[in-house]
This record gives sequence, structure tokens and C-alpha cells, in this order.
Amino acid sequence: MLTLFHSPQSRSSAIMVLIEEMGIADRIEARQVSIPRIDGTGHRDPANPHPEGKVPALVHDDQLITERGAIILHLTTLFPDTGLSPRIGTPEWGKFVSWLTWYQGVLEPVVIFEAAGLSHPWLEGTFRDHKAAAARIRAALERGPWLLGDEYSAADLLIHGPYAFFPDATPDDPLIRDWVERCKARPARQRVIADDLGRMAA
Repeated sequence: MLTLFHSPQSRSSAIMVLIEEMGIADRIEARQVSIPRIDGTGHRDPANPHPEGKVPALVHDDQLITERGAIILHLTTLFPDTGLSPRIGTPEWGKFVSWLTWYQGVLEPVVIFEAAGLSHPWLEGTFRDHKAAAARIRAALERGPWLLGDEYSAADLLIHGPYAFFPDATPDDPLIRDWVERCKARPARQRVIADDLGRMAA
């Protein structure tokens, strides 16, 4: 039994896109929950098992899995034939896992620090900065056209996310901007956006 706790137009939308891309919607029950939002709307939902009241949260046979990178890794491991990740144990799989953990540990923090106007030698010493993160993305895309090479993967799905939600944060780099637009244009993402808008309007 797999249950995803989702709130429309939030971080869990990326997992909804992943499920669409993988073609496993019939294997996962999606439950909509409310979350506190930055504009002051929403609330912590008692039906949400996430310990911090956030999304996404995935429950697999009574075991709770949180954080997008971990959920992506878990689902692509459970369903290895869906084509969204390399085979476990290959060098390419190690590269894939590196991108997922780099997103959680570096990219999202530096984008948030920049948006919040935060700067400190400790932050830069640990995370570097958004400019360095963008250079890493660009270096991969120069070998691309996707982060892992010739094929779109769940790494692209996760890592383009901040730029899709916050276009002003997108680096002024034609190669990165083209990649973001290609990720945004994928039919699975368009279906989830339409569904999220319908849920928000309901």
C-alpha cells in the first residue's frame, strides 16, 4: 500500500508529476491535505502524517517517507522499469543519487538564502552560493541535453523545480533557461498543473 499526501501547487506537486511520468498513478493513493502557506493561508492538517505538517509525505506499508529526494529515490527504486532513473548499482545510478542529494543539501538552500537576502561566510563556506550551483547545472547541460545525459530523468524533474515556481530566480543563462522550459513543457507536468488548479478552485 502506497499513499501520497499532497497539497496542490506545493512541493508535493513534483511527486505528482513523477507519478504521472512513471505511469504508476494506479499504484498510489493520493490524499489531499492542507498545509500552512507563506501567504498566511492554509493550516496544519491533522490527517497529514508529516512530522512538520509539510508535504510531500509518502506512507508505504505504515512506514513514513518524507523529503522529495528520498521519495523520488524510493519510488524509482520500487518501479525500476519506468525509465526515470538509471539501474541501481550502475555508475549512472550513483550520479543520479548525487543530483537528488545535492538538490536537498545545496540548491534549495542557496536559492532560499538568495531570495531572503542572507549572506554569511559560514553559509558560503558550507553551501557555496547560487552562482556556483548554476555553474554546476550548466556544466551538466553542456554535456546534456539533460542532467544525466541523453535522457530526461527524475533528477531533471526535481532540480528544475525552484525555477519553475520562482522564474525570477532562474539564472540568466540561455542553456539553463531552455532546460527549464523543456522540463516545464512535459505533458505529465501540464496534467498535474491543470489538476492542481482544479483542486485549488474547488
